[in-house]
Amino acid sequence: MAIAIRAKQGLTRRRLLARSASTIALAGLGGLVRPYLSRAADRPQIVCGIASGDVSAGSAVVWARADRPARMEVECSTIESFATIIRVASKEAQPDHDFTSKVLLEDLPPGQDIFYRVRFDDIASGIAGETQAGHFRTAPKDKSSISFVWSGDTAGQGWGIDPARGGTRTYRTMLENRPDFFIHSGDHIYADCPVPAEVKLRNGELWRNIVTEEKSVVAHSLAQFRGNYKYNLLDDNLRAFNAQVPMLAQWDDHEVTNDWSPIGTADETGYAEDGTSRLVQRARRAFHEFMPIRAIPDEAGRVYRKISYGPMLDVFLIDMRSYRDSTWNKRDDRGDTFILGPVQLAWLKRELAASGATWKAIAADLPIGLISEDAIALGDGPPERREHEIADLLSFMKRAGVRNTVWLTADTHYTAAHHYDPNRAVYEDFEPFWEFVSGPLHAGTWTPGKLDNTFGPRAMFQKGCSAEQGENLAPCFGLQFFGRVDIDGRSEVMTVTLKDVDNRDLWSIDIEPRPDARPARILAEHF
Repeated sequence: MAIAIRAKQGLTRRRLLARSASTIALAGLGGLVRPYLSRAADRPQIVCGIASGDVSAGSAVVWARADRPARMEVECSTIESFATIIRVASKEAQPDHDFTSKVLLEDLPPGQDIFYRVRFDDIASGIAGETQAGHFRTAPKDKSSISFVWSGDTAGQGWGIDPARGGTRTYRTMLENRPDFFIHSGDHIYADCPVPAEVKLRNGELWRNIVTEEKSVVAHSLAQFRGNYKYNLLDDNLRAFNAQVPMLAQWDDHEVTNDWSPIGTADETGYAEDGTSRLVQRARRAFHEFMPIRAIPDEAGRVYRKISYGPMLDVFLIDMRSYRDSTWNKRDDRGDTFILGPVQLAWLKRELAASGATWKAIAADLPIGLISEDAIALGDGPPERREHEIADLLSFMKRAGVRNTVWLTADTHYTAAHHYDPNRAVYEDFEPFWEFVSGPLHAGTWTPGKLDNTFGPRAMFQKGCSAEQGENLAPCFGLQFFGRVDIDGRSEVMTVTLKDVDNRDLWSIDIEPRPDARPARILAEHF
């Protein structure tokens, strides 16, 4: 793998036609409303902003939430003035989904800036509500340059929205980068971390949170889980970002509770007749209601999926929570252990082998080599327990000739670049690869953790809080992180840059793509 590490002064921003999200003073998308019906109290409101997600070359999901039973009407255009409408869609927002609604826009032109506008019509009266406009860019059909950002961990450890400190500033900084899309690596919310009105900082100052009833307690009820998402959407930065940048959402543990697993994580309500935790059921329902994620008919509530973003990139969003075993990751535990589960692992192998994209980004909610009782790595030595699944996957990719994979994750509340090499590893049956870690978006910052040598990782860069600063460092001290990926349309070189909340480039690398090693593709290229 040819690599070049270099410091950068800054990345060139891609010019974007869209302006920041705004409310358009229209009574309706396609017509006029009588003046006596235009009173604000009579009109359905969009109460949590708008969002798009799971964007591909020809489709995207659009999401919004109303303040009452209403029908969501969506129009989209390739022209910001909406002079020409190319697609329309609609769907009801009802109380059983907390008035959230999302539609799948299809048959969109590839490689285009798509402007969309959303309005709710009152179901009872037919009165048209306010209109808000947003933007996303569909994936290209050719090898055009693309960029995206990733991170995770929002409103954790009691650090909520402090308007006097700029709210969740990392979202504003990511928007300034004008990415094509955003991968949220999990912990969209901290359902198990209530937000107090005030937190005293180590320097004696006070952090003052916006507080709500549902975010003031550990979430158990469906309303409380929903309230966690609604709390985050009180932030102007997040709503502006959502309106302009489509999201590929996955989840981790705090969407439910700390270090949860499918069996063994429950509250006093226990388990349903099919053996599933009612607590997890409620958390999963709220997640899917508030995320612009497309439904997968094969399995209701499934999170893992593949999103193709042009011929140079496939994104594999995996779920390291829903199919794991329910034990701690300890050497003295016995029995079958897994973190992906056999069905998801088989799916990932199959999709990686079939991928025609130059780059395969595996978006994971947990790092591979960071020692943790909750994750994969146990410590130095040959593969044990959950490490067997990763060893199996890495060996499969080597045998199948799957190259140009990078792993992207968050979870650790610091940023790092890990290079895995069999020449440094106890387990050697794999090809070298990179894993990049970034976050938190807006939560407490930790010190870097310890890596084990099973797969030979080396921390080429890492930045978190210092021992002197102490764990759970508040967001106002600047150690909030995200990563940016750029793929050049001509050379297909992938540039990964680790950045902070103030948009400083902390570390960067260029990775050159290696020739495809899959036998069927090599044969096809020669005949």
